[in-house]
Amino acid sequence: MTFMSRFLVVTALVCAPLFSMAYARDAKPAGAPPAAVQGKTLTVFAAASMKNALDEANAAYTAKTGVKVISSYAASSALAKQLEQGAPADIFISADTDWMDYSAGKKTISEPSRVNLLGNKIVLIVPNDSKLTTVTIGQGFDLAKLAGDGRIATGDVKAVPVGKYAKAALEKLGSWQAAEPKFAMAESVRAALALVARGEANLGIVYETDAKVEPGVKIIGAFPADSHPAIIYPVAATASAKPDATPYLAFLRSAAAKSIFEKYGFTFLIKPTS
Repeated sequence: MTFMSRFLVVTALVCAPLFSMAYARDAKPAGAPPAAVQGKTLTVFAAASMKNALDEANAAYTAKTGVKVISSYAASSALAKQLEQGAPADIFISADTDWMDYSAGKKTISEPSRVNLLGNKIVLIVPNDSKLTTVTIGQGFDLAKLAGDGRIATGDVKAVPVGKYAKAALEKLGSWQAAEPKFAMAESVRAALALVARGEANLGIVYETDAKVEPGVKIIGAFPADSHPAIIYPVAATASAKPDATPYLAFLRSAAAKSIFEKYGFTFLIKPTS
């Protein structure tokens, strides 16, 4: 073999893996999102009770579009105040209409993009090993007696939506005054849920969707829907939202998102898009 022939053979052997690696690096799987969306992100401020369902919905949206969704979960009150203080976000999902109204008043959301997306229920929970069994919650329900010497956990009744719903229900049922001294107010519904799961509170009032995802608690009663204002989760783009917020909002209204939210126990309040 001549010197030139040997040179060409060696060159081919060295370069072949390099060309293969370059192809593997640049090749995209079938159905992959277009390069134009690679690296794009959206920031969502969402009520703490939405975490499990919204995480799954966001994963589905990212798989479909390539747009990464970063979610920050907390009490709706805290998120609305963060938006007011200039925190950067593209989407706000509240667990009640009051805090969305507050954000609208502060001009931190885009009112035309707003829609009432989901519904929920509030329930009475106990630690999973509690001896308490199913109770009927109705007029004259004695929550204070049921709690005994223990505590009752829920969100801060002055600000956190679940706490506001709980107080409204107990006031209507004539149970609030006696039970109030026994309440342990938490910064969010998930914090209240954790208190009950750890056995640090005998009872808790949380959303049904939260109770369903926490193995450390069990539901022993449901509050009548007419005992409190309707539980509504409005969603809107923020006033500073990126254009990519529009297709994300459309996804949240889709049939695909509906199936995810309903799996976790939410009620879908609008007619889904295709």
